[in-house]
Amino acid sequence: MKIILDIKDDKADFIMELLQNFNFVKAKPLTSYKDETLEGLKEAIEEVNKEKKGEIKLKSARELLDEI
Repeated sequence: MKIILDIKDDKADFIMELLQNFNFVKAKPLTSYKDETLEGLKEAIEEVNKEKKGEIKLKSARELLDEI
């Protein structure tokens, strides 16, 4: 199982050291690129879910292409 944790910077070293002391846990920090990518995906999924519920209207692929 993979878990992503959002930890305050001043506590990150402590948590990483704690997790590395468990032989059944592999812990490594995300690079800023991976962090930004995951955050973008999370936002995209939230928007799709809102569109499915009818809370917002997303642009079609044609509308996006027409803007270019």
